[in-house]
Amino acid sequence: MLAIVCPGQGAQKPGFLSPWRELPGVEESLASLSEAGGVDLLRHGTESDADTIRDTAVAQPLLVAAGIIAASSLYQGQDLAPADAIAGHSVGELTAAALSGVLGDEDAMRLVAVRSQAMARAAAAEPTSMAAVVGGSREDVIATIERHGLHAANINSAAQVVAAGSSEQIEALAEDGPAKARVIPLQVAGAFHTPYMAGAREELAAFAPGLQPADPSVPLISNAGGEVVASGARYLDLIVTQVASPVDWEACMGALRDRGVTAMIEVAPAGTLTGLAKRELKGIALANLNTPDDLEAARALVREHAGSAAPDQEN
Repeated sequence: MLAIVCPGQGAQKPGFLSPWRELPGVEESLASLSEAGGVDLLRHGTESDADTIRDTAVAQPLLVAAGIIAASSLYQGQDLAPADAIAGHSVGELTAAALSGVLGDEDAMRLVAVRSQAMARAAAAEPTSMAAVVGGSREDVIATIERHGLHAANINSAAQVVAAGSSEQIEALAEDGPAKARVIPLQVAGAFHTPYMAGAREELAAFAPGLQPADPSVPLISNAGGEVVASGARYLDLIVTQVASPVDWEACMGALRDRGVTAMIEVAPAGTLTGLAKRELKGIALANLNTPDDLEAARALVREHAGSAAPDQEN
C-alpha cells in the first residue's frame, strides 16, 4: 500500500523549485498557479531568500504549488496506479485536497491564498510563537505545556509535540521545560493551530462556501485525529477548523499503519514527514521527491506498492 504525504510550513528552502522548472510545462503551470494564488511562485521558489519565503503568506502557497507540481510530474505520461492514501501536515492538507481530487489545482491555490493571508493577519495581532518539545513522557510534556498556559498545537510523533502561545510563554517553557525533554523555539511568528487563529478560522468559514469540492478519489486522511475523509463537504468543514485546532500527525501515521501502508512518498520539499515515518512506521519503504532526479525511484515505489490495499481497507 502506497501513501503520498505533503509537508507543512517550515519545510520550504530557498531555490527548492529551481530543478523543477527544467521540466516541460512546469513554468506554465507555475504561472497559472501563481495567478490563482496571488503570489509569484517562480520568483519565490527560485530566487527569494529564506526570510522572504518564511512569510506565511508566501510559504503556504509555495508549498501547495510545489506539491502539485511534484505529484503531477510523478504521474505525467506514466501508466501508474494511484496512491492508496493521501495525507498532508497542516497546510499540506490543501496539497492533499488537490492530489485526491477534492479541489481543483486552482481552487486549492485560491483557498491557500485566503488561508495564508488570514493566518498572517491573525499572527500579527499579538506576539506569539511556537516551540518543539522533543523527548520526555507525553503526560509530562502536555502537563508542562498547559502549566505555562500554552497549547499543544502539533502532535507530530510519540517523541515530538509543538507548543504554541504568547512569546513570553514560549520563553518561559524554554527555561522551565518538561523533564528529559528539549525545548526548541521555532522561527515562526504565530501560534498556529490554536485559539489565537480564531480570526483566520472565521475568514476561511466565510470563503469556503464559494468552493465546490468533490468527494476524494483516494482516501484522504485528516489532521483531525486521523479521520479518513469521506466527502468534499466534510473536508471543507475540517480544513476551516484546522487553522485553530491541533494538527495530530501522530494519528495520521497511526491511520496509515492501520490501513497497512508499506511505502510512503513525500512530495517536495520532502524529508520532514518521511523522517517521522522512519521512526514511527518502521520497515516501510520511503522516498523523498525533492527534484526531478528523484522521479524514477519514486515511480519504482509506486509500481511496487500502489494498489496493494486489502479490500476491507478500501473506501
